[in-house]
Amino acid sequence: MDELRGIVRIGNADIIGTKKIYSGLTQIYGVSHMFSNAICKCLGIGTNRQIGSLTEDEVRKIDSLIKNPGNIPSWLLNRRGDAETGKDIHLIASDLKLRAEFDVKMMKKIKSYKGIRHAMGQPVRGQATKAHFRHGKTVGVTKKPKLGKKG
Repeated sequence: MDELRGIVRIGNADIIGTKKIYSGLTQIYGVSHMFSNAICKCLGIGTNRQIGSLTEDEVRKIDSLIKNPGNIPSWLLNRRGDAETGKDIHLIASDLKLRAEFDVKMMKKIKSYKGIRHAMGQPVRGQATKAHFRHGKTVGVTKKPKLGKKG
């Protein structure tokens, strides 16, 4: 345990060994601060330990708990009531990105309200569009160019 590893690979992410476990696990796409804290509590690992000080066995336990969160509360998972399986699952990295992309494609395909908003490039979650979400050519007040210098 005296030796500190430089980089530790957990959940398809390289984490710098000098980072604390609590904040280092959040570098994995799909792991929040709350989920990171729950992992540390379930495995009995101190949150202030450095990631580089973890043994191979501890790294494997963390990795397996992230992929299969058995006794972590379901409200901490990022796919509750999955549309395809109906189960509460937790996805990380490319799996999460792909699933989100497929969800948006499905919404567009069935022409739900959110799908139509996604397709038009408009805000999906009820934001106002009068002042924000403007793209393209500027319309409105512009400064006129000065004709000559007065000196």
